[in-house]
Amino acid sequence: MAETTPPTTEDKDIGAAGSQLSTTPVEEGQAVPGSFGGVRRPGALGWLAWSGREAVGWVRWFWRQLTSMRIALILLFLLSLGTIPGSLIPQTSVDAVKAENWKKSHETLASVYDKLGLFHVYTSVWFSAIYILLFTSLIGCIVPRTWQFIGQLRGRPPGAPRRLNRLPVHTTWQTDAEPEQVLAAAGKLLKRRRFRTEAAGDAVAAEKGYLREAGNLVFHIALIVLLLAFASGQLWKSEGQKLMVEGDKFSNTLTQYDDFKSGSLFSSDDLSPFGFTMDSFEGTYERTGPQRGTPRTYEARVTYWDGADGAPKKKTIKVNEPLETADSKVYLIGHGYAPVVTVKDGKGEVAYRGAVASLPLDSNITESTVIKVPDYRDKDGNKDELGFKGNFVPTLPLDLAKSGMASQFPALDNPRLVLTAYHGSLGINSGLPQSVYQLDVSKMTQFKDKSGNPYAQVLKVGDTMTLPDGAGTLKFEGIKPWATFQVSQQPGNSMALTGAVAALVGVAGSLFIQRRRVWVRAVRGADGRTVVEMAGLGRSESAKLPEEISDLAVALMPDAPPVAPEEPTEPTDSAEPSSEGARA
Repeated sequence: MAETTPPTTEDKDIGAAGSQLSTTPVEEGQAVPGSFGGVRRPGALGWLAWSGREAVGWVRWFWRQLTSMRIALILLFLLSLGTIPGSLIPQTSVDAVKAENWKKSHETLASVYDKLGLFHVYTSVWFSAIYILLFTSLIGCIVPRTWQFIGQLRGRPPGAPRRLNRLPVHTTWQTDAEPEQVLAAAGKLLKRRRFRTEAAGDAVAAEKGYLREAGNLVFHIALIVLLLAFASGQLWKSEGQKLMVEGDKFSNTLTQYDDFKSGSLFSSDDLSPFGFTMDSFEGTYERTGPQRGTPRTYEARVTYWDGADGAPKKKTIKVNEPLETADSKVYLIGHGYAPVVTVKDGKGEVAYRGAVASLPLDSNITESTVIKVPDYRDKDGNKDELGFKGNFVPTLPLDLAKSGMASQFPALDNPRLVLTAYHGSLGINSGLPQSVYQLDVSKMTQFKDKSGNPYAQVLKVGDTMTLPDGAGTLKFEGIKPWATFQVSQQPGNSMALTGAVAALVGVAGSLFIQRRRVWVRAVRGADGRTVVEMAGLGRSESAKLPEEISDLAVALMPDAPPVAPEEPTEPTDSAEPSSEGARA
């Protein structure tokens, strides 16, 4: 059985000198296995001998485990894993239609995922539990370390160990300078090198590198800031979309949005007061090569204002260059064309006039066009409703029989509007919501020509579609571009950026700053000369510490010039022993 050597006084002395180089909490005692936070009393019978003292022991043990760095890393890893299904599975809060379609396509998995809360990961119970536990763990870890770090800042460097030559990095030399002179020079040198010094007895103690522990604390505090930013962003966020035709105006109110989503604590009063007008849109596309049809210029020019009385300002919004105003960001996310039409009824009165935003179907902006005219009267003056549906094609193919109605290029090279007409009930007054991009023809009758075929017509700008039997006309007046904007208000973005920068600074400080202590001792030797000893100690082994001690020693030598030690005098062989000595 191996024998263990008890620690010597010098070992204990060096251990005390190297203590408190970290703010990691030191446990008061080692718990006995099975007691979880306390020493089991003699004769304790487990749960039968349960007492209030043992309950406190359990609580302390649980708190120590929760606030340990190991548990914090595990919770952080679990939080990262929890975001994976939130990225891969459609989220109801992001796109409810996409999530519903996914459920219909995966009926078996949908029921399981729904029970696990995978369609609303960031508001699920299990994700919130991990989030709160991580938040509590970080707070419980940071608070005691902060107080301990403050205590270290207020403290003084510890005294020098008895034997500096037992430290891992040390050097010594002799000098004729007085010990007091050497210690004074050493103190000034260490202060110039930004060491905190303390003279005690025959030695000077110095310490440096406190920012290392400050970096650790800053990193952990930054994690809390990031968690708070994430929480505030989820609770108070708002995000809405608005489709605007050239010339349209927008004010940041709920009624102006086509689609709007917000956090659980969001209020309409939280919307930033601003507005803008879409002045124009410019889109150019690559015409040759494998990148044909790829956008080269894709930007919307707007005039915006902050508040009700804000001065108008000009801004060009691009795909990766949003408009930032009044704590909100306005992104450009889509583009298309809106045919401008004028519909007249059977009496020749204008029943509808305006730009019709059409829904893009492919990358070449082949669009599905729907026009609804609820205020219409036939030639006899009877009230009726009209509906048109078809396609708008920016570049009509030359061979329709071969290519169909699909556009050949996204620019307006050969624009055409192809429509068929219906009359009857649009279903607008049914009380059910309708999409402006769809036409329900279940209660409508299609117009037909004299041959009994469905009436349809291909229109270019300026053409007029005349409905059969004098039912009315539709004139294709022109084309206006439209753009879709997303207005996002994320209150936690600035906080998240601050936390991320602070985390990087904290990590850099904890990695590149070394906490170390240096001692210089000067004592009178037996030969009357001064013996100078210099040694250093750091939290971990580092190649920089020996270099720093060597540099300090060289810088101190002008004030304590080294001298060679005197060699001992050897006895000579010329002395003859006395006769008495020989006889003895």
